[in-house]
Amino acid sequence: MPDPQSFDVVVIGAGPAGVNAAITAARLGKSVAVAEKNPTVGGAALNTGTIPSKTLRETAVAFAGLRTRNLHGVDLSLRRECTVADLLHHERAVRDTEQARWVSLLGRYGVTVISGAARFADPHTLIVAGPGGDRTVRAEYVVIAIGSSPVRPPLFAFEHTRIHDSDEIVNLEQMPKSLAVVGAGVVGCEYACTFAALHVPTHLIDGRDCLLPFLDLEIAQALTAAITELGVTFHWKEQVTACQAPTVGDIRLTLSSGKELVVDAVLVAAGRESRTADLNPEAASLLVGKRGQLCVDEHFRTNVKHIYAAGDVVGFPALASISAEQGRLAAAHACGDAGADGVPAIFPTGIFTIPEVAAVGETEGSLKGKGIDYIVGRADYTQTARGEIVGDQTGFLKLLFAKDGLRLLGAHVIGEQATELIHLGLMTMEMGGGADLLWRTCFNYPTFGDLYKFAAHDAMLKRG
Repeated sequence: MPDPQSFDVVVIGAGPAGVNAAITAARLGKSVAVAEKNPTVGGAALNTGTIPSKTLRETAVAFAGLRTRNLHGVDLSLRRECTVADLLHHERAVRDTEQARWVSLLGRYGVTVISGAARFADPHTLIVAGPGGDRTVRAEYVVIAIGSSPVRPPLFAFEHTRIHDSDEIVNLEQMPKSLAVVGAGVVGCEYACTFAALHVPTHLIDGRDCLLPFLDLEIAQALTAAITELGVTFHWKEQVTACQAPTVGDIRLTLSSGKELVVDAVLVAAGRESRTADLNPEAASLLVGKRGQLCVDEHFRTNVKHIYAAGDVVGFPALASISAEQGRLAAAHACGDAGADGVPAIFPTGIFTIPEVAAVGETEGSLKGKGIDYIVGRADYTQTARGEIVGDQTGFLKLLFAKDGLRLLGAHVIGEQATELIHLGLMTMEMGGGADLLWRTCFNYPTFGDLYKFAAHDAMLKRG
């Protein structure tokens, strides 16, 4: 075997965390390689998760005419059966474009991309098993950014053509006639909405008794009502205890209550885990926790001084945006960039259900738990000209202000463009601003920015 090629930094995984780690190290003048086991870069974010699911959701909204259903005299509702080719065409075009952009960026920074699955031979040596055979590389520093994969409970026969995990669902062979989604987390909710919008009878099964409990309760309740109106049937406090899946014919699910569901297809959204065991972590003396996660310090360094980890493999919050920041900071610390700042203390959450939901900061529940006095400022979409223009009759913005001084503590949105609108709240909080800043700021008219003005006025009037 030839002598191993040496790099200052080797990154394992080319998702958001890995790519940003590689680019950061390259910008700091280091020689960098990225080992990626999949045929293309992007990780779950580009290939099976974030981008595909959000693109499918947008395609479903367009096909179903949901954005026009409340506009007077306009009917762009679904007039023909949506085929798999219809649904996936735009998703694959977006995915291909994003992959090409990431590959180009890595190339411009001089990052070597090695195709293959990496594993440790010793703490500084990696063997990458690729299409052309094994390749050995040595690294002064390693950044592990392998992301995560869907958990596959043994109850379900995933070899069946109509039982899917959240990675497989983006490669449908045919549109399901009916669908059961097992798990009402973010992923399960997003896909349930997508298929319900396409007039697929959809069931959502979860062992809890409320939707997405980390959300502000009022937002969670509004989302539950909206998803129900969309056509999703909820099955609360239920577990799937049996799954009968013949090769031909319907799939029969038995629930813990004894109830049975008969559906054409099943999507299991039971959480995610990192396949750290595939890296041969013992050879590098790495300590591995539950679901394959690696424990890291504030610099994203593992128990092995020169090995860092970022993204899903370190656990919460497992968001593509935060993973990218973690990868940047891990590489910056490894390369001696003392000026690198930390991960933001507050970050937004965006959920691409139908309608969208977004949040940042405190909820009413968390403020009550901390004993903080607060005032709610609220603005409905129908209070704004832009809301009337787009026909969103149920969306609203909810702002939580400290009672003393009206500093913004939390922002929560449900409705059209909620995941974009939340950034105004995020920036206000980053600046330590509140109601006074919002009502003095000039927003374009007519835009959703006016929601912040109306919500600020609402809070100021309530305080008196």
